[in-house]
Amino acid sequence: MPERLSARETLALVADADSFRELPAPARRSPPDGPLGWQGYDASRARAAARTGEQESVVCGTASVEGTRAVLIAFEFGYLGGSLGERTGDRLEAAYVHARAHRLPVVPLIATGGSRMQEGMLALTQLQRVARQSALTREAGLPQIAVLRDPTTGGGWATLGAGADIVLALPGAQVGFAGSRVRPPDTDPTAYTAESQVTWGSADAVVKPADLKPTLGTWLRLLTGRGAGAGADVAGGGSGAGGVPVASLAPAYARAPAPAPVPRALGVRGLPGSGWEAVGRARAEGRPRARDYLDAYFRQRVLIGGDRCGGTDPDGMLCGFGERDGRTVAYAAQTGTATRPAGYRTAARLIRLADRLGIPVLTLVDTPGAANDAAAERQGVGAAIAEVFGAVAAARVPITTLVIGEGGSGGALALAAPGNTWATPDSYFSVIAPELAAAILKRPPQEIRPTADQLRIRPQDLVELGVVRGIVDHARP
Repeated sequence: MPERLSARETLALVADADSFRELPAPARRSPPDGPLGWQGYDASRARAAARTGEQESVVCGTASVEGTRAVLIAFEFGYLGGSLGERTGDRLEAAYVHARAHRLPVVPLIATGGSRMQEGMLALTQLQRVARQSALTREAGLPQIAVLRDPTTGGGWATLGAGADIVLALPGAQVGFAGSRVRPPDTDPTAYTAESQVTWGSADAVVKPADLKPTLGTWLRLLTGRGAGAGADVAGGGSGAGGVPVASLAPAYARAPAPAPVPRALGVRGLPGSGWEAVGRARAEGRPRARDYLDAYFRQRVLIGGDRCGGTDPDGMLCGFGERDGRTVAYAAQTGTATRPAGYRTAARLIRLADRLGIPVLTLVDTPGAANDAAAERQGVGAAIAEVFGAVAAARVPITTLVIGEGGSGGALALAAPGNTWATPDSYFSVIAPELAAAILKRPPQEIRPTADQLRIRPQDLVELGVVRGIVDHARP
């Protein structure tokens, strides 16, 4: 079992020295033994307070994490198992309201067993309050980054945890909707771990305690756009209610960020002489791939993991955020393989998140096409591709696309930005691979190469047809 830190110890682990300022706890009059008159409840709370030094199961306040201000919500598991009751809900709501008023990201540091039995359904309905506050904060364009401690179960996982934009977890933490006392006795305990949640796409990364502060600091800096000079507070425009600048109340996407610059080409120079040569270049074993382009483009980058639907595609789609020329750019990059449904859903998740936070997006197209095996169909590959088409079409932030290899059919086009797609000299884009086009047209194998020419799939053809804006070279365009 991993070491269980108290709320204050956890805050000390992540907050910059002497930066934590606790928010005042809202006052609530409570009848004897709580709203249900549960005999012995007051005594249980008194013992929990004496044991932990806390008056409730959460400690809320503001702090700097590696220089970025945030609202931190730390659960105290020693106080009635970190359970949520009415007074917990009061504190959580107040913390989220403060975050929106001051345009601060929210970081729940969760360790909870779920809702408080001694308050019955009134405790359970606190999850609705939490979900509402999270939704309002999401609508305001503010990031939420959850840290899953041991344990994170029940409603705390299903709202503050799984509902966050980015989910980090400590090694070995118990994570699951069902706690250890209510699961079927013959269930596999490894399914309820932080590591398992990452494997199945419900969390982004497992982070060691020693790495938690710098990791959290990087995420906060990138998602608040501090590298872009946006900061946590937006000045100007007069004042709204409570003295909050009017400009700061606008969603992040309203700031209209500049498009991500087009990456420079890394592969061969010169243009292909035929369609089939373009195909050969794009399929060449040693051609630069997505990781090469991302490494050359970003000073620093972090990955998101998983589609939040039980799937990941780490070999087919790389998604995350990075720092480019002092500002944040989101990226979704195909890696040259057939993209799985989970890869498309992760890309759609990335684009929607970047859109809410006002962060421009870079997409790299490189796939022979979407995975078309039986497993992909069962996992809803068509619906997953539709999600990406929809996310790109609805995005209010600019999207920049570079085709760096194979552009195979709709599985590639889904990631392409209409009107802002570029190509490298060693790429092609086609309605379908030339071999499959010949098969559909009932042509013999010797007609594949002429078919490639007829499809006009070379980079220069794509420019002439108006499909892409231009061909990038080895300097910035």
